[in-house]
Amino acid sequence: MTLLAVERIKLFTTRSPWWCMLLALGLTIGISAVIATNWNNSPMPVVATVYTHTFGLYVIMVMAALAVTTEYRFGTIKSTFQAAPDRISPMVAKAVVVTFLAGLVGLAVGFGSWGIGKLLADDASQLALESANDWRHVAGVSLVYAAGAVLALGVGALVRQTAGAVSIILVFALVLESVVGFIPNIGDDIQKWMPFSVVSKFILGEPDAIAGAEAGVGGPPTVGDLSPWGSFAYFAGVALVVYIVSLVVVKRRDA
Repeated sequence: MTLLAVERIKLFTTRSPWWCMLLALGLTIGISAVIATNWNNSPMPVVATVYTHTFGLYVIMVMAALAVTTEYRFGTIKSTFQAAPDRISPMVAKAVVVTFLAGLVGLAVGFGSWGIGKLLADDASQLALESANDWRHVAGVSLVYAAGAVLALGVGALVRQTAGAVSIILVFALVLESVVGFIPNIGDDIQKWMPFSVVSKFILGEPDAIAGAEAGVGGPPTVGDLSPWGSFAYFAGVALVVYIVSLVVVKRRDA
């Protein structure tokens, strides 16, 4: 419990987590408001309210990476490891605190985006949370943010430099996963297993049919042959593997 308290204090005594949380909420809910305001001619589906969840996800992953890299930057990681020589326990405590915070932000993003859609959409008749799919679209954002934070913590611990960790996260998610699809013959098959592409199916995949909706209203296409929950399990598994590898590396190398 002491380590958890220490990591909580270290996280919240810097400004970057506060700015990241505000930016994640503002971007996702703000753009969701624009989408809801301009949604015409058909009932707005629940899944449409969370189209923008990835904006907040990337910001929260940057926040998680900063939670590790700033300690290396300012040398406080040495004091942390002197207080806890096993090195694993403070890293796990940091993961618990950051992952819990990321999940709370994801919950606020999901329900905030849904709420603003329900408030601003011309036709909100289909925005009630009545099915398991509806709840997955909205509440599932919390799980994706939490798993994304674990992945970012692993990357941050491996790279140790803020610029490098943030670049890897953003370039991989925003550029590499899109570009890989253009590789002749095998690009589509590789893209089906890219973690960020796969996990989008958990949030956006298999929406309920809506009576009176226009064709194609279900949302952006998703990739992969896994089910929505299988897609999340795959993403969480990748995040956990990266994080475990980072613990092994942190344990073995000099601080």
